[in-house]
Amino acid sequence: MFCTKCGKEIPENATFCVECGARLGGAAPAGNANVYTAPPVNNPPALKLKTNRGLIKYILLSIITLGIYGLVVMSDISTSINQIAQKYDGRKTMHYCLVYFIFSGLTFGIVPLVWSHNISDRIGCELRRRGINYSFGAGTFWGWCFLGSFIYIGPFVYCHKLFKAMNML
Repeated sequence: MFCTKCGKEIPENATFCVECGARLGGAAPAGNANVYTAPPVNNPPALKLKTNRGLIKYILLSIITLGIYGLVVMSDISTSINQIAQKYDGRKTMHYCLVYFIFSGLTFGIVPLVWSHNISDRIGCELRRRGINYSFGAGTFWGWCFLGSFIYIGPFVYCHKLFKAMNML
């Protein structure tokens, strides 16, 4: 029997994949001693992500540092999502500084839109893969950041939702 998420071979009666932790189809029968269950995790995670991202902090420190803090935060988000999701989806999000400093001007602002769509989609996929019940994805970007800019507060709502989603991961 093989995992449907990562393809690793697993025991016949397993309920979770030993490699990626994905829940396998069907509930395990009660009282079956041969059913594999994931062992309790005693070791701390190999990677601890920041969980202190917030909209007010982002706005104030970006103003004080003339935008440098905003670049650092977005760069950290692109690096963090690559660290936690690349093993499962095989994709890599371009570093935010490359998008901002090089490709933004060369493509007349198209690459930042595509980058934001892709990173929002990856974060949403990672939330769903981990079973975190929070609505976030590419639609959040297009709805709040792009269309919401017509009511001025939309990009702020998007940033708040982005930071909350990353804090949850």
